[in-house]
Amino acid sequence: MDPTVLGGKLASALVGPLLKKLFRPDGPGAGLVDKPVRLSALVSFRGEKRTLTEQDVHRLAERIVAQAVDSPGEPPFPADERIAVTDTLARRLLGLGDLDMDDVQAVRLGHRELARELHRAGPAPDGLSADACHFLDYATEWACLNILEFFTRRSTFVARTLVEQTRAQAELIAKVDELITRTPRPDGRDAAFERRYLPHVAERHNHITIYGIDLRDSPDRWPLEVAYLSLEATGGERSAVPEAPPGEHVTAPLAVRLPAEEALGSHDRVMLRGDAGSGKTTLVQWLAVTAARNAVRVPFVLPLRTLVRAGALPAPGAFLTAVGCPLTPPEGWAERVLTAGRGLVLVDGLDEIPAADRHRTRDWLLALIHAYPGNHWLLTSRPTAVRPDWLAAEGFRELTLTPMRRADVATFVHRWHAAAQAPEYEPQLLDALRTKRDLARLATNPLMCGLICALHRERRGYLPTGRKELYDAALGMLLARRDRERGMGAVDGVELGEEAQLELLQRLAYALVLSGRTEMDLETAEGIVARCLPAITRVPAQRDAADVLRALMLRSGLLRQPAEGVVHFIHRTFQDYLGARYAVEEGHLGVLADHAADSQWEDVIRMAVAHARPGERATLLRRLLAEETPRLTLLALACLEHAVALDPGVRAEVEERAGALIPPRTTEEARALAEAGPLVLELLPGPEGLTAEEAHGVAVTASLLGAEEDEGALAVLRRFREHPELDVRRQLVGTWSRFDTREYAVEVLDHLDRDGLSLLCESAEQRAALRLMRPWRRLRFDGPLTAAEILDCVPEPAEVRHLDLRNNPGLGHLGELLAFPSLTGLWLQRCPGAVGLSRLAELPLTDLVVFDRGADLTGLGALHRLTQLSIEGGVAGDCLADTLPADAPLRSLFLGMDAIVSTGLRGLSRWPTLRSLALGVSDRRPLSAEDWSEVAALPALTALSFYGQPEAYAHEAVPELPGVQELRFLTDPPPPESLRVLASRLPGLRTLSVTKLGSEHSLDSYAEVFPTAEITGI
Repeated sequence: MDPTVLGGKLASALVGPLLKKLFRPDGPGAGLVDKPVRLSALVSFRGEKRTLTEQDVHRLAERIVAQAVDSPGEPPFPADERIAVTDTLARRLLGLGDLDMDDVQAVRLGHRELARELHRAGPAPDGLSADACHFLDYATEWACLNILEFFTRRSTFVARTLVEQTRAQAELIAKVDELITRTPRPDGRDAAFERRYLPHVAERHNHITIYGIDLRDSPDRWPLEVAYLSLEATGGERSAVPEAPPGEHVTAPLAVRLPAEEALGSHDRVMLRGDAGSGKTTLVQWLAVTAARNAVRVPFVLPLRTLVRAGALPAPGAFLTAVGCPLTPPEGWAERVLTAGRGLVLVDGLDEIPAADRHRTRDWLLALIHAYPGNHWLLTSRPTAVRPDWLAAEGFRELTLTPMRRADVATFVHRWHAAAQAPEYEPQLLDALRTKRDLARLATNPLMCGLICALHRERRGYLPTGRKELYDAALGMLLARRDRERGMGAVDGVELGEEAQLELLQRLAYALVLSGRTEMDLETAEGIVARCLPAITRVPAQRDAADVLRALMLRSGLLRQPAEGVVHFIHRTFQDYLGARYAVEEGHLGVLADHAADSQWEDVIRMAVAHARPGERATLLRRLLAEETPRLTLLALACLEHAVALDPGVRAEVEERAGALIPPRTTEEARALAEAGPLVLELLPGPEGLTAEEAHGVAVTASLLGAEEDEGALAVLRRFREHPELDVRRQLVGTWSRFDTREYAVEVLDHLDRDGLSLLCESAEQRAALRLMRPWRRLRFDGPLTAAEILDCVPEPAEVRHLDLRNNPGLGHLGELLAFPSLTGLWLQRCPGAVGLSRLAELPLTDLVVFDRGADLTGLGALHRLTQLSIEGGVAGDCLADTLPADAPLRSLFLGMDAIVSTGLRGLSRWPTLRSLALGVSDRRPLSAEDWSEVAALPALTALSFYGQPEAYAHEAVPELPGVQELRFLTDPPPPESLRVLASRLPGLRTLSVTKLGSEHSLDSYAEVFPTAEITGI
């Protein structure tokens, strides 16, 4: 009911006096005695001095409802619900006695909120009509409006309101005074200084420096806004366990991922951990620049390695001096900023100071936090510098920077080349990162990605020959130069040179390689270090293996402790590289060769070839070739890129043996090549210089390897996306399901020439990806979809020319396909609910396939434009023309095994334009002489195809068909000797195609029967 209508039925002049009875008469004064007087004390139906009983309240509610029902006009609700409505309204009015508020608070709340409070006290019973519920809600609001009007007229209301306002004003003044006391008003000098300081911070930190790189053409500083990449941080939170027993609240760790720059968004104290080069310092810079530009908080960037060198850690007044800021703030400015809670304090590099200084750093930080609450604090460290939860008791949230994902690496490479103004090298490097597994494993943080980009540009885009140089440069940067150029000294009194670190690391790596593992116990690692220490002269004698290993994990950036008592290399590729280095130094070539069949040793062997001398390389490669297996031959070929100096004879032998495998020339060769594993992806050539068959073979090989190494396989297939050969393009379309749906659609499918291609969409993800690509003219959908769902995923239906719908019981009336106005081809297979073929006459349809034995062919005769028709279901009537479109210019007709059971081929001659005829025949309706006479009456017929039971072909009844040039048997053909009569009736036959599947006869035996025809296998 409209509320204005209800208002007329519940006039205030009548309702007001009724509701006034609910409350006791008021007395003079402000009503302050009961501190304050609650509504429960004002109502007349509670307490000892009642003037109304609950029964009286029910009568009062009944009078209100009666007034609305008996008034002229439309009744507000059905008559049989009157009692239920009255009871509910009474319960809501009685709810006034349960409200814990006074009249002033009720007026401040408003009539709608007060009505909601009463609604909760007396909800409508289940089963009431919508009109009755609306009446109750509006009646409750109307009653509350009158109740509040009554409150404002009480003699105590105005007086009490004034008292309440006086109290609120006094409380507000006290709070403002306290705030002013805590936050002294800064003078104009503070604001003027911040106008200088914030731009200075933004400019000072708005660049990224990569320490340890001295390449000629690569700058070491990049604009931060160009090169910054948003990374993710993870942290362990506590979450309720859904499977906990009833009544128990159990919590469990829950991994939370969020953009790293949002780390301080929901928590004002954060401890951020990350491995060497993971982007901790860059994140600090980004937070500082962002805060300075937005002027929301005042950033203080405090690198601990700088602060500790100065001795005592600074108080806020000395922050700027300690970090070398040339600006001089007004006296007490930093304290005023922190006192007001406006600061963003970014303390970087806990791991870069000695362990003895970390405890006093903790005390210094906590003293600042307790003295200046309300600010935001971020502390960064490498994972092993301090124990987990080092600051958790002080409210610090622990987060860890995660490795870069594939998309992050691609974004970083793009931005790096944009900043370096070298876009021509970007595509080559991205391909290398996708196809070379060890290189991809290395590029997991901004530091290593930056090094790879710089080396790739330095070598003019030819990184593969520099793989060893890449690892050498990375190790030199991580083990020595980076700390030296950042002004880092010895940590915890242990100073290890680059060679000493390499010696320790390579022994640890080789132990892991031999064990076939990627982790070892901390005790085992300490034992290996202890045995190595006597050979290292620069380690102080008082330092034991545990100290040295701890320093190695903290500063090398190569070792980490993922869990208590466990050590592993941060990148598997460094483990393989260093293990191979030690194996070659110790002369363990035989050990390497003995493990060559193990795919886990592939990279170790390749790096061993890089470290070995020419004679050692030749020996190792000959051992690989001696096994005479495709995989080891290809491994030898992959090793050549690391063999700068090698016996020419050995190199030629490797290339000759591998040349027989790559590129593959047939599908069978491609399948055999793919069995060698992902190593093959690095060796696949093309598309330049390949024949059409070789290009197809390479595409098949990469497709098969997509399940094992999707990124590398995608990089290979991407190179072939503009290939003109139809078989190559079909292979690219057909392998979509092996890759990430969205990425493959954008990177490969959208670039293909569509001619001759049909795109299959089997999943919801593939259908969604259609909207990301240019229109496809030929589409196939598998699965239960309505026409509306199909339309929803096709961005431009007018571009679709051919639609293939299979296994779709959800397809209904075909008239819905009129939304595809340019449709010329339609394939329906196992779509039992499809009806309404006649509506398709409104489309320019020329090709129709209906492969469903129970299909409804009603209306087929209306499709007068058809030139190609294939049906599986039975044709009704005595003649084909009773169902098929008699006046259609058919050129190709396929009649399935059930199609001609009742009609035979009667009426076939009505289509003299037929050039191709395919028949399915069984003993249910074998062909007859009459049927063959219909065939003989087709003047344009040049191709015949059969499948089914050979004995039903009625060869003896076949008339001479001089125009037939092609004969195909789509299933097992009849024995050659049974076809001699048929051969004699086809004097113009040029091609005979027989399926090889299940055939017991050779193609030569058919050549004897059909001497003038070319015999081919299907």
